[in-house]
Amino acid sequence: MLTTIEKILFILAVVVSLYLTWRGVSRMIRIINRGSGKPDWQQAGKRLVPALFKAAILLPTYRLRLGSSILHAMVAWGFLYYILVNFGDVLQAYIPNFQFLGNGTIGNIYNLGADLLSVTVLIGMVSLTIRRFVLKPVNMNARESVLLHPKARFGIQRDSAIVSGFIILHVGGRFSGETFKIAAEMAETGHYNAWQPFASVVARLWSGWSMPALTVAEHIAFWFALGLILAFLPYFPYSKHIHLFMTPLNFLLKPQRHSIGELSSLNFEDDSIEQFGATRLEHLGWEQLMDAYACIMCFRCQEVCPAYTTGKVLSPAAMEINKRYFLNYEGRKVAAGEETEKTLVEFAIPKEAVWACTACAACVDICPVGNEPMRDILDIRRSLVLMDSTFPDQLQGAYRGMERTANPWNIPSTERLKWAEGLKVPTIEQNPEPDVLWWVGCAAATDARAQKTARAFAKILSTAGVNYAVLGQQEQCTGDAARRSGNEYIFNELAKANVEILNEVAPKRIVTTCPHCLHTLKNEYPAFGGNYEVVHHTQLINELMAKGILRLKADIPQQAVFHDPCYLGRQNGIFKDPRLVLEKAGVSLGELPRHAAKSFCCGAGGAQMWKEEENGTERISANRFREAEASGRPTLAVGCPFCMTIFNDASKDADSHMQVLDVAEIVANALPE
Repeated sequence: MLTTIEKILFILAVVVSLYLTWRGVSRMIRIINRGSGKPDWQQAGKRLVPALFKAAILLPTYRLRLGSSILHAMVAWGFLYYILVNFGDVLQAYIPNFQFLGNGTIGNIYNLGADLLSVTVLIGMVSLTIRRFVLKPVNMNARESVLLHPKARFGIQRDSAIVSGFIILHVGGRFSGETFKIAAEMAETGHYNAWQPFASVVARLWSGWSMPALTVAEHIAFWFALGLILAFLPYFPYSKHIHLFMTPLNFLLKPQRHSIGELSSLNFEDDSIEQFGATRLEHLGWEQLMDAYACIMCFRCQEVCPAYTTGKVLSPAAMEINKRYFLNYEGRKVAAGEETEKTLVEFAIPKEAVWACTACAACVDICPVGNEPMRDILDIRRSLVLMDSTFPDQLQGAYRGMERTANPWNIPSTERLKWAEGLKVPTIEQNPEPDVLWWVGCAAATDARAQKTARAFAKILSTAGVNYAVLGQQEQCTGDAARRSGNEYIFNELAKANVEILNEVAPKRIVTTCPHCLHTLKNEYPAFGGNYEVVHHTQLINELMAKGILRLKADIPQQAVFHDPCYLGRQNGIFKDPRLVLEKAGVSLGELPRHAAKSFCCGAGGAQMWKEEENGTERISANRFREAEASGRPTLAVGCPFCMTIFNDASKDADSHMQVLDVAEIVANALPE
């Protein structure tokens, strides 16, 4: 119970703390509102329960660094419980003889929870502090070659020290206050408090203290514990721990997408639009600005980034941290509506890092707070290409090919069906009512190695008696390489033309051997009026096998590992079908250490197929192929023509005897003669 003077002082301290905190929060809100677009609050209502569940149990964190994630959970759950505890302590300090939640069973359970969680918070926080400042894991920072705000390297450490110190002292202070209170009760009654076992054990240390001393100690502990909160609150909006509020908001309000890799479309017909892509911070979407506040600076995205792993200067974590530190120091101007002086490539991420991204979405998938660094990078690419006409010279050939012949290989449309010579592959003109329209794709139609996959799949379809057709000379590039490299204008032209053709054909179903085509047709063409059922060839093959339509020879012993293409697995959730197909084809299938949603990129995505890889310690494909070779299996199975090309090159460079085969080729080899 506080004295009258203490009550007045505490209220004044609360008012000052809340005022200063609101100034930081209101600035943050104004900054986020500078971003383009507006939140869809209707989505929040639909997502409320799953978002709260995910945030409450910290579900996304356990996918990486399980041990530290559990320690973090111990701290987070206890600290959330302490919101209730602190509220109860204030009420008890102001209301005479008040016992929060009563003296019955509910009150006892509440006290037990506070006692147990106080200990778990202290154990967890001390352990994490030792890990951070004594063990110093290398995955909790970026290399010196990576652009990081000059104040960030020290600032991240300082922020962690302040927050860890605050949590330890706040919880420790409140726990100490309870021990003084229990010591006084034990002196009066002689009874041990069974509902606060840990505090009761410590309370015995104060058994020789007088009642006045225990009362003073209890008051000091109250002011220490609650005073720390009031002192910390104004700092809260500027620390990374604002993620406690931003994470649930991220889960609630992120724009609805067909896939984590789906990009928003640009309207080139609106003459009032003067900015395409993101040159400056305020050009990003509101949710991308909120990402800077949600980031917990855990570097998980960096840890799974193929570019960073292979020594490039790209770190998606560093980009988000740079955004946050820029806002901390320059946020007043942003909040006031002024144009930022520096561009994103000057303070957030250098051009070399922008062009190192493979658009694999590993950073988006692994982020425990729902951030999307890849989206920022691709928006910056859009700005570089569309506003500044700045892009790697090697992309010029691919752009020219897509503009002139509607494919990055620059092959005339008259040669689009050369791969099918000698095969009975019906075109849409010959079979205008197919059950399945096969979108062959540029790679399978023009690349010599990928053509073998196309011929194998044609053999499978023919053997199964599938009623299908191809577009033939009408088929064009979906525009994936243009969109991922930032040339949204070329993508727009290709997308509109393809949707017009497809809507005229009105396919019942589309199948493709290319995950990039699948992703674009399925997830990005709806924005252009094209809504289709699109499946990967492994899905269709699995379906044919399950129905007994496609029968294979007796099991042919073969050992292989399957590489999950980023645009098939992580971005479209297709994991089971290729594996089931391989197993049904008699393959003894192993798994790579990094597989399924955590699969490591081959290095060809994000238009990297059409340019030289940025400088690093090794090629991304070499890193992944070395992992495949280490499996000891003679065959690397793939389900993407880009993966096929890139791993064949890696195999040659490594002078390896490991075969690289598409799933369709393995199945075709197992078909009856």
